[in-house]
Amino acid sequence: MPYKTVRVNPNSFAQPRASVLVIYTGGTFGMVYDRTAGPQKTGQLVPFDFERVLDRLPELNRLDFEITLLTLDDIIDSSNMKPSVWVELAQIIQQYYDQYDSFVILHGTDTMAYTASALSFMLVGLNKPVILTGAQLPIGVARSDARENFVTALEIAAAVESAAVESTDTNAQKSVQPVVSEVCVYFNSLLLRGNRSTKRESVQFNAFSSENYPNLANAGVSIYYNRPFIQPYQPNQELTIRTELDPNVTILKIFPGITQPVVESIVNIPNLRGVVIETFGAGNAPTDSWFLDTLKEAIDRGVVLFNVSQCEGGRVTQGQYQTSKELKQIGVVSGADITTEAAITKLMVVLGHERDPINVRKLLAQSISGEMSE
Repeated sequence: MPYKTVRVNPNSFAQPRASVLVIYTGGTFGMVYDRTAGPQKTGQLVPFDFERVLDRLPELNRLDFEITLLTLDDIIDSSNMKPSVWVELAQIIQQYYDQYDSFVILHGTDTMAYTASALSFMLVGLNKPVILTGAQLPIGVARSDARENFVTALEIAAAVESAAVESTDTNAQKSVQPVVSEVCVYFNSLLLRGNRSTKRESVQFNAFSSENYPNLANAGVSIYYNRPFIQPYQPNQELTIRTELDPNVTILKIFPGITQPVVESIVNIPNLRGVVIETFGAGNAPTDSWFLDTLKEAIDRGVVLFNVSQCEGGRVTQGQYQTSKELKQIGVVSGADITTEAAITKLMVVLGHERDPINVRKLLAQSISGEMSE
């Protein structure tokens, strides 16, 4: 069954400068007040009908590029996000890749960093913008941040620049390429690399941060692009997608006083293939013999352990302290400065396409989509 779509070409340009496909998944962004709901007309929040998008977002009339809005069949709160939806999003982008210059995904904030991270690993050979955005307040609320986030995300998605074409012909023309050609999160004036982002706020508008990687752009009176840190455009790449994800992974957060039964119950989960261990500081963990023995037994069974710091900033440096040297010796993989969101989604993607634990550990230890510093 085809997706429900709405085309928005505000000023009916004969030749719009770009085309953007907007994919609506659900979340706070698309909620408005239904003033007729119930006998007492309490103004219940209900999903927004995107066929009337210009009623809510007249700003789109000022944009000089074509916009198509596609709504998923099942609109969900982002708390219900799951790998099957990531696969659907990747397949939609692949299906429409040659028809559109860029993509914007409207998404709930709670799991946006997970989705952005997952897509960064699933969209292989991506050379077009995929920008995720959303809102802390529904579009139907007067003070909503939805309008600015959406309009600026569209502007960034449609941004292009000229680039010289390698040629011996002195009269060769310059080509046009997107300014951004990777998966990103745009929120509250900041453009972040998707797999470097994390949600840090639930009550302020500055919901997302990227502690271990510079912002890709800052949107003020004008949009300033931090070009040295944006993934270089790779011409002539063909998009392929990874759609096999292994959900047999989990997260083990270390805390003072953690007990042997707790650790054993997690690493001995049936069919478990990978664990993200959230450790202290620079990758440190208890050195109790029972703790190390339990982890070693899991590794010997083929379970891959991925060491990620609980700190928002900084990185894992296994071996810097005695308390992390032990982890390195038993075969725990260092996650360097990767986020937990990127670590768990990377595990799912890598394990979905690789069965050999040795090869899995090699792939985890290296950056495959700009998600970590090596």
